[in-house]
Amino acid sequence: MMASGELEELIQHLNDKISLTRRVLELRTIAKDADKRKILLKTGQDIVATNGLLNQLEALIERQRNNLSCLKELEEFFLEDLRDGQHLKDNPPPHLPRKGHHTAHSVAPSQGEAKQAQDARDKDPPPKAQRNLIREMEYITTQEFDSIPQYMKGRVTYSQLNAAVQSINTAVKGKYSILHQPTKTMSSAARKLYQRFKDEETKDTKGQFFVVEEDLHEFTQLKTDKRFQSMLSMLRHCQRLRELRGGGLTRYVLL
Repeated sequence: MMASGELEELIQHLNDKISLTRRVLELRTIAKDADKRKILLKTGQDIVATNGLLNQLEALIERQRNNLSCLKELEEFFLEDLRDGQHLKDNPPPHLPRKGHHTAHSVAPSQGEAKQAQDARDKDPPPKAQRNLIREMEYITTQEFDSIPQYMKGRVTYSQLNAAVQSINTAVKGKYSILHQPTKTMSSAARKLYQRFKDEETKDTKGQFFVVEEDLHEFTQLKTDKRFQSMLSMLRHCQRLRELRGGGLTRYVLL
């Protein structure tokens, strides 16, 4: 049984067809008149031209829609950079190089030199107070940042890279503060972290300061995303750290 709504649609469809048929018959009558036929042909040409303009307008609207989408993505990147810059402005690193002030930077030793120094330390271990000192990664200077290839830097700014250095230093401090703490004074949570830190050490990390991604999550808000991986490449280029892999872990060793 046909519903009332469907019947109304069918009636409307038939009425439209009847109206269209009447209009065609009227146009056929007009077309027999030579003067009116010229007007009819001119009207048809105008309709075709108008239809072409409408197609161009639709294509232009689609391009503008795509441009708007790209601009929104750029706006998100800009706002993210703005937030990072504001955070760095509100929390400036204590050792951040300033304009007009050149910070001396010693070249990081090669792996062979580092091994010789480590062998010397093993033979003549430093006093306990000196052993408990926690090493920090030096901040990147503007000259070093300018020397990094553009394909490595991408959209990472000078401030963002040094903010990552600060976060890594924070994680190193948090980790080795626990490792240097007497186990008798530790809480149960600190003992669990202490055991994990010890399990992650290898013969290659003896006497070295290193962190893993879990340490960064534990002690900082640093996101270990694709941008972080780019910053790691930049820090390796500037000889601030090196990577040691093994046991399913990547260890970021300070140089």
